[in-house]
Amino acid sequence: MLWVRGIPFYAVHVVVALLVISMIATAILRFAGGTLFLDALVFESGRVLIGEVWRCLTYGLVNEPSIPFAIDMFMLMWFGRELEKLFGRRLFLWLYAGIYLTTPLLFTLVGGFGWRTALAGHTGGLALFVAFAVVYPNVPVLFTLLAKWVAIILVSIYTLSALSQRNGLSLLQLWGTVGFAAVFVLQAQGRMTWPSLPKPKAASPRRIRAAEVLSTKTVPPSGGSNTSMAEVDALLDKIAQSGISSLTSKERARLDAAHKHLKGRASPPARD
Repeated sequence: MLWVRGIPFYAVHVVVALLVISMIATAILRFAGGTLFLDALVFESGRVLIGEVWRCLTYGLVNEPSIPFAIDMFMLMWFGRELEKLFGRRLFLWLYAGIYLTTPLLFTLVGGFGWRTALAGHTGGLALFVAFAVVYPNVPVLFTLLAKWVAIILVSIYTLSALSQRNGLSLLQLWGTVGFAAVFVLQAQGRMTWPSLPKPKAASPRRIRAAEVLSTKTVPPSGGSNTSMAEVDALLDKIAQSGISSLTSKERARLDAAHKHLKGRASPPARD
C-alpha cells in the first residue's frame, strides 16, 4: 500500500480506474464508429483457438456504460480493498488475475469441443465478494444480513436465473469464478490443503547402524568362515524385518556357518 498526501492508495484503485477509463473509451469509440477496434478486443473462443490469445486479456476492457458495471466497480473497490489489506498487494493481484482469467480459460476449453463462446466486459465483482464472505462470513454487509448469507443469496439467484434461461455458459462462468475465489482464499489462509503422495519410508536406525558396523568393523574369521558377527546382526535384522524367507541362499549359508561356529565355541573341549 502507498500513501499519497496522507491517503492510502491500493492496487485495486488502479484496477478500478483502468476499468472506468475503458468504459469511457468504449462509449467514445461506439459513438465514433470504432467498432472494428472493439471487436478485436472481445473474447471469442474460435479466434483464440486459431492464435488470437490476446483476447483472453483484453475482453474486460470492452465495458458498456450500465448500472451492472457501476455495481461491479463498487464491489471491486469496496471488497477488493479489504482483501488487499488482509493478503497484501501481491497475493490480492494473484487472486484478481485468477478470477479475471478463469472465464476465458473455461470458455476456450468448451470452445474446443465445438461450443461457440464469446465474452465482453468485466464481471469479477461477485467473485471478489464471495472471497470476502469466505474470509469474513459473520460481518454485516447489508443492513443486518451477514456476508455469508448475502453471498449465498446472490449466488443462488444467479444460478436459478441461468438455469431458468438454460444458459450453461453463464452457469459455468458463475461457478468457475466463485469457486476459484473461494478455493484461493481457503488455500491462502491454510484452511484447505491439497492431497499429497505419501513419502517413502526412511530406513530404520537399527538397519543403518548394522550396515555401518558391517562396513567398518568385522570379526576375524575363524575356521575358514567368512561370516562376521556384524554380518550375523544384519542377517538377523533382515529376518526380523521381512522374515526368514527373504534370505538368499548365500545369506542362509552364511547364517548356518555362523551358527556352527558359535556352537563349536560353546561346546566344552574334549578331555584326554
